[in-house]
Amino acid sequence: MISNTEIKKVLVTGGMGFIGSHFLLKCCQRFPSIEFINIDNLSYAVSPRTQKELSEFHNYSFNETDICDLHALEQIFQNHEIDLVVHFAAESHVDNSIEAPLKFINTNILGTFNLLTCIRKVNDIRQDIYFHHISTDEVYGSLEKNDNSFTEVSNFAPSSPYSASKASSDLLVEAWGKTYGIKYLITNCSNNFGPRQFYEKLIPKVILNRLNNQKIPVYGLGLNIRDWLFVDDHIDAILSLYSNGLFLNERFNIGGGYEVSNIDIVESILDLLDVNHGYSESHAFIEFVDDRKGHDFRYSINNSKLKNATGWSPQASFNEHLNETINWYVHNRDWWEK
Repeated sequence: MISNTEIKKVLVTGGMGFIGSHFLLKCCQRFPSIEFINIDNLSYAVSPRTQKELSEFHNYSFNETDICDLHALEQIFQNHEIDLVVHFAAESHVDNSIEAPLKFINTNILGTFNLLTCIRKVNDIRQDIYFHHISTDEVYGSLEKNDNSFTEVSNFAPSSPYSASKASSDLLVEAWGKTYGIKYLITNCSNNFGPRQFYEKLIPKVILNRLNNQKIPVYGLGLNIRDWLFVDDHIDAILSLYSNGLFLNERFNIGGGYEVSNIDIVESILDLLDVNHGYSESHAFIEFVDDRKGHDFRYSINNSKLKNATGWSPQASFNEHLNETINWYVHNRDWWEK
């Protein structure tokens, strides 16, 4: 799994979430000799179907644990000889962070500190444990339309409580690497999308609101631009870093390379639903609402470091992945209908 390193046990935090569950579903199948231990607090965004599908793998186990509970984490590290920690667990919805920032401070900062505390104790005994911290491009702040894309040396300039909490956790990981010798990898990804994403995020919200004949809220004039990354491409990028052994106490940006405004992506989804799934006049469901506080204008990722190191690139076009995502939600109502 990691080049020139024997990996027997992997601890995944937040493995019931969107990106974490995709990582586990792919890795449990691809690496049958590796044991994957998933810890998750089973928050509001968890699907019972995802739990069932993961439980069918012989090399998978689940432990309901909150990373804010240091004692519970210490017990897990005492009971298992962990070789790799992949840290997906996070509060991630910007709107929620604006309304209730404390939960983001606790989970994203304190939770990461707790993991680092456990890893440090292991690292003092044996220097063969690795830590992968999954982060976001939002730590870099906002770009104007003609600004150069974010690189790994771009300054941090977070705008929201969410992005500030992730920037803080990134810095903690780097400091623990420098001070305590922890072997780490940080990846900062752009906006993920794909099947199994909770409906609070833009793409599933547009799809599900239209399927339910509900208004589709769009912030401001919908001109804010995001760099979109299909979730399976994200997982492949992570695994390409592992296979090249790139736990070099470095940061890699992962982006899909497709920048599009919010209103364009909303209209594209509605057009595809009209053309391919029998809906009509879907644009009438768009409703422009007051803009989000501190709304970043544009995100854009420069992938050069990742591509040069691994040869990774997205496997299909954005439009192909978007159509695949829409089809999944249309044909998997049991996943999202209550």
